[in-house]
Amino acid sequence: MAYLSGAYFDVFLIGAPAVLSGEFMHVEGLGMELDYDVYNEGGANYPRYFFKGSKPMYLTLSQGVVTSADGASILMTMVNLGMDIPLAGTIILHDSFGAAQRVWNVAGARIVKYVGPALDSNKAAVAVNQIVLVHNGCY
Repeated sequence: MAYLSGAYFDVFLIGAPAVLSGEFMHVEGLGMELDYDVYNEGGANYPRYFFKGSKPMYLTLSQGVVTSADGASILMTMVNLGMDIPLAGTIILHDSFGAAQRVWNVAGARIVKYVGPALDSNKAAVAVNQIVLVHNGCY
């Protein structure tokens, strides 16, 4: 397994009136979990599995603080006004040279949490925002 030093994620998720895009340093939750019903028939030596559906997953996007109005703050304002905005788009892993290494597609994602940066004037650290979305899987 090769580790990509200087790699970043390019995120582009669009809803009807809003866009969530940018370069993110950490993305978590690019997966899918499925749920099955197990059914055992009399006399059978093995159970049968019936697909029930996918379980909701949480996608966490982390990036350094954006100093101007960004898509996350606009999206949070719209959600606070009572709008339901499903997002769909792509997440692309780029290496340190900017070449795309892997692409994930996301559909039906909805924002559930926004965590602002923890600020401390005594530490030399980057302020990081986190955006959490719920989705039914990435493919």
